[in-house]
Amino acid sequence: MSKGTAIAAVAALAVAGLVAGGAYFALDTGLGPLPDPAGCTATVDAHAVAMSTEQAENASIIAAVAERRGLPARAVSIAMATAYQESKLQNLDFGDRDSLGLFQQRPSQGWGTREQILDPYYAANAFYDALVRVDGYRDMPITEAAQAVQRSAFPDAYADHELDGRTIASAMAGYSRAAFSCVVSRADVSAQDAGADGLTARANAVRQDIAKSFGELPLGGFQPGGVTSGHIAGSSHYDGRALDVFFRPINAENRRRGWVLAHYLVANADRLSLAHVIFDGKIWTAGTPSEEGWRPFNPSGLTGDESPETLAILEHRDHVHVDVD
Repeated sequence: MSKGTAIAAVAALAVAGLVAGGAYFALDTGLGPLPDPAGCTATVDAHAVAMSTEQAENASIIAAVAERRGLPARAVSIAMATAYQESKLQNLDFGDRDSLGLFQQRPSQGWGTREQILDPYYAANAFYDALVRVDGYRDMPITEAAQAVQRSAFPDAYADHELDGRTIASAMAGYSRAAFSCVVSRADVSAQDAGADGLTARANAVRQDIAKSFGELPLGGFQPGGVTSGHIAGSSHYDGRALDVFFRPINAENRRRGWVLAHYLVANADRLSLAHVIFDGKIWTAGTPSEEGWRPFNPSGLTGDESPETLAILEHRDHVHVDVD
């Protein structure tokens, strides 16, 4: 067995217990009633920003585009505050005169076609394209930087959303660990068989979605023909419902990068029919447990004799695990 295969096999042990049939109560599986309303919250330094699922998905795209471009946290804060002021993070198909989308960009002012502006990925990229051309934007007050891009008739309005923008940005850009979570019902979907690549259609949709938002990242936990060994009974990897995204070596920057993806996945959990997201010793579970947000992840079956490297793998310190229903 190669080192990479061995690492993937060890990593799967911690996940397997989450999906083993009959071994866990409804709280762990996410089954049962969901009394709290669906929605998401970013909380940093005791300041909380509540969002709808739509707002959270759009915020996650704004952060993902910045991450893929390698932009600093300041850029994300400016973009979030701007989108919050312009559209409340909603992809509006209307606005003042011909303004559209998250940033209320105007086709008549050269921002793109109507169809382009209503694509959140395009809109975010267009905003960042303009922002990075603003000399010294990293050191400007958010209001000034936003106004330099938007040329708004109400420039001071951006200041009203600066704290909310910074809070969402700090969480979604990975600078605040486990600071973003959503309450999401467990998906009511039928079982799927794994395809030729070893993933079910829903798991493959997650794989493609990650690539669209972040580009190609190192993946594991599946293979053509399916995973047939290296995991205990009941592992979601055997069913082709799980994949791992690696952020190695374990260091502060890769930890931040991992949280960008982990928070992104939770923001899109309802759309992607996710069951669990695990990273950095924390777990988020759809259904009833989602009301608790991120919880400590305690791998079962530890002997206390594990090496630091093995323990880090079991606790998902070097990779984000995601599985679907």
